[in-house]
This record gives sequence, C-alpha cells and structure tokens, in this order.
Amino acid sequence: MSVEPKSGEPAGSPYEWYQRAQELLAAGNSAAAAQLLEYLLEAEPGSRSVLEAYARAVFDARRYDDAVAAFGALLEVAPDDDYAHFGMGMSQWRKQEFILARDHLSMAFVMRPDRAEYGKALSQVKATLRARVADQLPLTGPIAGVQNDSTFGIEEI
Repeated sequence: MSVEPKSGEPAGSPYEWYQRAQELLAAGNSAAAAQLLEYLLEAEPGSRSVLEAYARAVFDARRYDDAVAAFGALLEVAPDDDYAHFGMGMSQWRKQEFILARDHLSMAFVMRPDRAEYGKALSQVKATLRARVADQLPLTGPIAGVQNDSTFGIEEI
C-alpha cells in the first residue's frame, strides 16, 4: 500500500523504502541507503531489522560515529545480537578505539565462534593492541604520520 509522501519524504510505504534500501546496499550505494533508512527509522524507530540495515549502511558509508551510535541502539534493543557486537567492534576499530573494539569483537566471537570473520577481526585487533603495547604507543587513536588504509570491512559478512 502506497501512501502520499510528506514533503521531502520518499514515495511508497515503509516496506517499499526498506526494500529499496536493501537493493541500494546490495548495489554498493550505502550513502543513499543510509539516507532512505533515516526516513524509515522515523517511521519504525524500534525495528531491529531497520536499525541493523541502517548501522550497516552508515558503516559502509564510512560514517563511523554514526555506525557506533546505530550499533549501540541495536544493542539496546537486542543485547544478545552477535552481529550488532561485531558491527560495533568493527566501527570502534575504524575509530581506532581498539580496546572497545576488542571487547565487542570478543563478545561476537564467543557468541558465534563459527563465524570466521569474527575471529579474523578479533585476531587483528588483538595484534594491533600487542604491537602498540610492545612499541609503547597509545592504545587508542592514530599514530602520528601513519595512515590507516585497511580494507577489511563489515561488508565481508
């Protein structure tokens, strides 16, 4: 059932918005998917599937602060969601909050040890922490003069 859109709102029903957002995500257009999902979050604020899709979209769009907030909202609704812990860990990793990343990735891995990407991400964050401790570097934040160009991402799920 289609509804008459409000000013600036996309045409169609919330279900159609969700379907379009999923298509945009699958096509690699995460920024457009995130924008559409923001409308959907207003219409369906407590929807677990909408929160997850939005969190993934903003992560893929490299909006890591928004991803942390979105995965945090998802964890409030579903604290036992392994993917939400994984996404939060990956988002924290991108923000170079390695201890928080390790904690969430550990939780995801404990919940689903069969997910190879969870173990791989956790191993990499732990290796980063070990290297920073060994080199007496800060455990959070960037290292002066080094640019992070990691390509391991949440989209590999």
